[in-house]
Amino acid sequence: MTETERVDEDVRQVTAFWQELGLPGLIDVHTHFMPERVMAKVWQYFDSAGPLTGRPWPILYRMDEAQRLARIRAFGVRAFTAMIYPHKPDMASWLNSWAAGFAARTPDCLHTATFYPEAGATGYVHRAVEEGARIFKAHLQVGGYDPNDPMLDGVWGLLRDSGTPVVIHCGHGPAPGPHTGPGPMGKLLERFPGLPLIIAHLGTPDYTDFLDLAAGDPQVMLDTTMTFTDWSERDAPFPRHELPRLRDLQDRILLGTDYPNIPYPYAHALHSLTRLGLGDDWLRAVCHDNAARILPPGSSA
Repeated sequence: MTETERVDEDVRQVTAFWQELGLPGLIDVHTHFMPERVMAKVWQYFDSAGPLTGRPWPILYRMDEAQRLARIRAFGVRAFTAMIYPHKPDMASWLNSWAAGFAARTPDCLHTATFYPEAGATGYVHRAVEEGARIFKAHLQVGGYDPNDPMLDGVWGLLRDSGTPVVIHCGHGPAPGPHTGPGPMGKLLERFPGLPLIIAHLGTPDYTDFLDLAAGDPQVMLDTTMTFTDWSERDAPFPRHELPRLRDLQDRILLGTDYPNIPYPYAHALHSLTRLGLGDDWLRAVCHDNAARILPPGSSA
């Protein structure tokens, strides 16, 4: 198969998935677009099989920004995100500035922002919301910070009051951090009930505990990023006895993929959802309808 034929087949499989469901396309709440030098460093980390990945991680969609945008649009993804995240102080604000510019020139990208526990965090988060940020990213594993750090109290309060969802990588997978796991998140939700959180990767590998959190707070959602794929099932298989709870939480599970930083075709993430056997209504809700409902007015979805 030539490269052109491989690309055509990639696009064909993805578009066939949503067309057969009668959807207008997909909404992917967990995709990564970053400043090019930041993305290059992320890819370098994956190439080195760093301690937070633990094994070789070949990136299938290693292309320049224009090509990555062209591919995700060819897939029929109607709205996506620019998941950015800092790993140290004095980084979040300039990432937010970049993301605001990216969203302005990329109308199908949901304006994304981030934060870090530091002086001034509440101020720049407030500014980002005022400028139109519709979704935030927090990465406890890479950032190595406690979500209950007092310097974030103003941030959480602001995001709760504005109803702005936060995609938060808080699970122990693929490697635990000092503040990952369900414990810190349970404490956060006790302090800020109603905070609109989207638990990235379904909380891999602590699926049951994070499903419990979602069951206890109607504002807690989960994204499917990498979950159920052959890649994740090898080391952190989803417990099949919890499948009924996925059906029960149908209206609070969202499609996420980690595109472009995935080691398998985009279609595999979708087919991995299909083989759960939860039905077409569940797939339609997860892959489009839920995100279309929760995204604030003005999104392209």
